[in-house]
Amino acid sequence: MKAFFLALVVVAGAHAETQTDIEYARVGELALKLDLHRPQVANPPLIVYVHGGAWRAGSKSDVPIAALLDHGFAIASVNYRLSTQAVFPAQIHDIRAAIRFLRAKAPEFRLNTEKIAIIGSSAGGHLAALVGVTNGHKVLEGRIGDHLDQSSRVDAIVSLYGASNLQSILAQSTEFGLTVRIPALKLLLGDVPEKKPELAKLASPVAHLDKSDPPLLLIHGDADPQMPHEQSREFASAYEALKLRAKLVTLPGSRHGGEGFYDDERSRLVAAFLNEALR
Repeated sequence: MKAFFLALVVVAGAHAETQTDIEYARVGELALKLDLHRPQVANPPLIVYVHGGAWRAGSKSDVPIAALLDHGFAIASVNYRLSTQAVFPAQIHDIRAAIRFLRAKAPEFRLNTEKIAIIGSSAGGHLAALVGVTNGHKVLEGRIGDHLDQSSRVDAIVSLYGASNLQSILAQSTEFGLTVRIPALKLLLGDVPEKKPELAKLASPVAHLDKSDPPLLLIHGDADPQMPHEQSREFASAYEALKLRAKLVTLPGSRHGGEGFYDDERSRLVAAFLNEALR
């Protein structure tokens, strides 16, 4: 593993010790990396953060949930293979490799990884949810990285305006949403969902639910033109049908992302959810 940078920095207003460009695995010549932000507390609980970007863009350097550092959580922001580099399920395999790596290195990084939360925004919300509801799924576990003896289980999920069902998303989309989702899904799956039905089902969190799934928090704007709010309603309803713990927070008039999803009120809400879920 290559050396990484260690510094005491301010991440979006939160004081944290940050280690950047930590290599957690390799795929051929491609190094997969994460940034680790630690609050100034002993052995903090860990959040794995998955960035958005329509599965084809974005970076670990964008950490809009950084305010959770001030609530005592460490955040590992993970880069994964984008859809321009590899089709699904490569993204899930990479994220799971990062989780296994973090558990293996927990003493070195001074982290509490007995229970781990996963949070994602937009496309990252979809990937986070899928990781969360497929604990132990052989096809989605993958064989990436050097720590296959470690568990990739997560114990709480927060999806911010993410997808939950790639089989229904296009039917729920606005005309503008279709211009975003169709090309994005073609890159992710190799074609539109109706032409890749088995892969679209495999990539849909709602298709994997069982009574062992961890608590779920969904935050979505009801005026989202890109990711249908119905995706989160559908997910919450499927959770509730199994009598699993789920909470859907709808932000009236909110569109796709923005400060309102990460303000003090929402940060307190997410922190309270995680403190209870990881207890």
